[in-house]
Amino acid sequence: MSGERRQIVIIGGGITGLAAAFYLEREIKKNGLPAEVTLVEASPRLGGKIQTVHKDGYVIERGPDSFLERKQSAPQLVKDLGLDHLLVNNATGQSYVLVNETLYPIPEGAVMGVPTEIRPFLTTGLFSFQGKLRAGMDLVLPASKPQEDQSLGEFFRRRVGGEVVENLIEPLLSGIYAGDIDRLSLMSTFPQFYQTEQKHRSLIIGMKKSRGNANSNKPAKKKGQFQTLKTGLQTIVEELEKQLELTKVYKGTKVVSVEHAGNGYSMKLDNGSVLDADAAVITAPHKVVSTMFQGEDWLNGLQDMVSTSVANVALGFPEEAVQMEHQGTGFVISRNSDFSITACTWTNKKWPNTTPKGKVLLRAYVGKAGDESVVEQSDNEMVKIVLDDLKRIMKIDGEPEMSCITRWNEAMPQYHVGHKKRINEIREGLKTSYPGIFVTGASFEGVGIPDCIDQGKQAVKDVLSHLFEKAE
Repeated sequence: MSGERRQIVIIGGGITGLAAAFYLEREIKKNGLPAEVTLVEASPRLGGKIQTVHKDGYVIERGPDSFLERKQSAPQLVKDLGLDHLLVNNATGQSYVLVNETLYPIPEGAVMGVPTEIRPFLTTGLFSFQGKLRAGMDLVLPASKPQEDQSLGEFFRRRVGGEVVENLIEPLLSGIYAGDIDRLSLMSTFPQFYQTEQKHRSLIIGMKKSRGNANSNKPAKKKGQFQTLKTGLQTIVEELEKQLELTKVYKGTKVVSVEHAGNGYSMKLDNGSVLDADAAVITAPHKVVSTMFQGEDWLNGLQDMVSTSVANVALGFPEEAVQMEHQGTGFVISRNSDFSITACTWTNKKWPNTTPKGKVLLRAYVGKAGDESVVEQSDNEMVKIVLDDLKRIMKIDGEPEMSCITRWNEAMPQYHVGHKKRINEIREGLKTSYPGIFVTGASFEGVGIPDCIDQGKQAVKDVLSHLFEKAE
């Protein structure tokens, strides 16, 4: 159907699809492969959740604000694009958790809430004596029996007790996925904790050992673990689009259906045209993927998957209008608290490059599993809700001089217990019924920027292996 040149279609122009297109072009050029690439994006712009706004001198991220430097695929992509001169690390500082309207420093040595140093844990006011005693039981409890999957909440409560989970672990972990830790899958989010328990019996002992090994290689000067670009993360998207030389890009165009056609596939677009494909990488959200194929039992896993709606509110103030008793980079909030916001970043402290001199930039987050109604409020109402919450935590005079509200409706895929098994079944179904079509992206194996880039790169290997058995 495609003649001599193989047609590869990438559906979805978020960071996963863009990374796939970029590294696919590299392989085509390097190996002289007879292939053509087409990328189809439903929205009028590329980049998905990566969006940067420049407003009144502020640099505001509507989606993710950074990526972990140790996950090498993201900084490597920046270097491959020739943008590494723009990389900056976050300023280090104390992070807090808000419990009962009090900000407590996150104990030093806590790894995702799991204590690895005794003194900071014993002296913190974050937990009662009974809570600390229960957490210490992890040191003597046996490892759990091996199992395929379980919820984050079940796992951590068994190891360190409910108080540590509610006051520290839950605010930290659920914030990443905007989910309910009693439904989120341990093996699809933080399998390293399960592996640590199985290997060392005690989670605390195991995390302490792994952290000790990591610390032995650390430089003396403390350095921020996260990176972004001085000009904002959207610079990566813009440069990717600019450097795609072989890829034909369709924006504002949806793939309506995928059907068999000869030895390949026919992809009908919403503008009435049709794309032929020998192979495809689908990086669209799971709900969109499920509409492209009809009458397949293996699609049930996608159709049953849910997403959470969230929003973030960036507020700018003159420096003198905000007085903070605590110095640090931000805080998360226990879900037992009666706040609408779930976390707040003191952006001007964490990322000084984002804020004009003499200004303060606060970025608050709202919306969580089971409580998403706040996302539906008007801009004015949302600013009021956030400001009322912030004024309970710090002294703020007057109204913000700048605001930027971003809503992400059903944008946070939930990796519920059994997620890994469901994704494997979906991929096996595709392999049998639609060989050469690969699904990947934030709905499948990680929502962070590095995770999405890794998935895009793996998809390139999968497609080339399918089309060109000898391709390296």
